[in-house]
Order: sequence, then structure tokens, then C-alpha cells
Amino acid sequence: MAMGKPNLDIFAETLLSLARSDRDVLVVTSDSRGSGRLSGYAQELPEQIIETGIAEQNVIGISAGLASAGKKVFAVSPACFITARALEQIKNDVCYSDHPVRVVGISAGVSYGALGATHHSLHDIAALRAIHNIMIVVPADSLETREAILAAYAAPYPLYIRLGKAPMPDVYPASEPFRLGTCARIRDGHDVTYVACGETVPVALGAAEALAAQGVSCRVLSMHTVKPLDEQALVSAARETGAVISVEEHSAHGGLGEACATVLLRHGLHVPFDLVAIPDEHLVSGSQNEVFRHYGLSVESLAATAMRLIGGR
Repeated sequence: MAMGKPNLDIFAETLLSLARSDRDVLVVTSDSRGSGRLSGYAQELPEQIIETGIAEQNVIGISAGLASAGKKVFAVSPACFITARALEQIKNDVCYSDHPVRVVGISAGVSYGALGATHHSLHDIAALRAIHNIMIVVPADSLETREAILAAYAAPYPLYIRLGKAPMPDVYPASEPFRLGTCARIRDGHDVTYVACGETVPVALGAAEALAAQGVSCRVLSMHTVKPLDEQALVSAARETGAVISVEEHSAHGGLGEACATVLLRHGLHVPFDLVAIPDEHLVSGSQNEVFRHYGLSVESLAATAMRLIGGR
């Protein structure tokens, strides 16, 4: 897998390109120009960015007001804060009021590493899945991030886009078109399916490649749109491979895994299933890689999970 840029860099480059050609593109941010890679944007287009300071509720309220006036607004702030401190504003000012604000949660999951639980965002997908009228998008690599921003720019409804900050390998197949509301099959297989999103997708792909050497054929889906879930792709994968493993940088409660389990049960698919995520406990502190490895979000652990799941077949 060829290593690309951090998704945050791709986000900032794509947003700047859009804003150069459309003066209605605005950024509202909470002291996050540096962490959001927006310093260059602010220097070049100072009239198209609003800095609120550390005031996430104001970020969302201002963004909703601007969107109601026809502006194409990207509300940018650390995921851990924008989806907790401003959850009421997202619910009421954006979703209930149906304003097409693009809420961008940066440094999501455990991207902040050793800063610890206060700065980790393991609740955001669960919280927003419970709110009507918002799409949740979790890109895996440069292509998914670029296409997600372009699609969000054109979308007439609220979105939440979740971005980490580590450099990511390119995994999205260039031959497959990107569409919000679907997923991407980045590797085909017939023995087991990994369903992953965001920065866990390359880990799942690595596990699939390791298992291929042992004669195990793994399908890998990048479920870049977590809400609404691509039910057709998931159901087809379960029927065709007979086992499913969800992989996410999020709490085991309320995220991608539980969404997948609900779909499978609703369709009467009682296939072997496992959910790999962050358990309900006080999180260990460390780098993203250290946290991943501790909680089984590693190539070796995912491969072992697959072998255990299909061992009886």
C-alpha cells in the first residue's frame, strides 16, 4: 500500500480549491486553524473564515445561520469537542432546522494519542447516529477524503465528516466511483468480510493480505458512509462470505459494529459475526498505534479474529 498524505491535509487542500472559486464557501472554526491545517486557507482567504475561539456551540450556531442565508459552510473543530459540547446545537440548529452545514470533526478517534480520554472521540458516531437528518461520513484515504469533501460541498443536507490526522495509505480502487451513501469493496473474497471505516480500513486490508498467504480469502469493505449504511453491500457480503467482522476506531457501543449487527439480524442473517472496537472502559493512553494494538485493532489481532470466526467451517 502506497502511503499518502494525512486526510486532514487532503481536506484542507480540497476546501481551499473550492473556496477559491466560490466566495460562498465559508469556514467557521474554534481556534483550530493549525490542527485543521487551515492556516494557509486563512492567510489566502481571510474573508472566508470565521474564528470563534474555543466556543464550539457558537461554531455550530453561526454556521447554521450562515447556511440559512445560502452560504456553503464547513464547521471545523476537534471531533471530541464539536460532537459533545455542541451536540444540542447540531441537533436543533442544524438537523432539526435542516440547514446544510458540513460539520467536520478533526483529529477523531484516538488521533490525539497520549493527550488521553478528554481528547479522544469515541462517542461521536453513536451520538450522531441517534439524531435524524445528518449523514455520517468517515473517509479512509486521500481519494475518499477528497471525494467526500466535494460531495459534501454539493449536498443540500447536513453532514458530519470524521477525519484523523495520521498519514494514510491509498486503498480506494481508482476504478470504483465514489458515492455518498454507499461503501467501497477494496478487496474481494469469499471466506470472511471485514467491514471497516476511516483509519481502520488499512489495518483490515493488511489483515486480509496476511490471511491470503494462509489460503483464507477476505473481502474488505470501506464503509465510508456509516449513516445511512450500505445495507445491500453488507447483506451481500454476509451471504457470499458467510462471516463478518466490523472494525472501527470508536466505542463498541453505538458505532459501525452495532449498525452492522442490526442490519444482519433484520435480514435474518445469523452468520458468525464479531465487533472489533474500543471496549467500554477507561481508555489506556498512548499513541494511536499503541492504542490500536492494545485493543486488537492490529493486523495480527484482526487476522486471528478471522481465523477464530471461521475455524469451525
